[in-house]
Amino acid sequence: DFGKKIGVKKSSAQLIKNYSINTIIGKQVAAVINFKPKQIGKFISEVLVLGFPDEKLQPILISPDIKLKNGIKLY
Repeated sequence: DFGKKIGVKKSSAQLIKNYSINTIIGKQVAAVINFKPKQIGKFISEVLVLGFPDEKLQPILISPDIKLKNGIKLY
């Protein structure tokens, strides 16, 4: 959810090595929203979720330490 102006967007990411469904739902993360939607298999990904690779090159999401307003800009 990127706030009232942008709304809810979908993304596809392989996160199962470091996250469960219970830890990912509702998690605030950093994402790029101004890329064109991309077809990934049968799914359309509307945003690019940002992260860093762990020691096994699996994604660790960039996430704020405290709850912030959805849709604010990263600077």
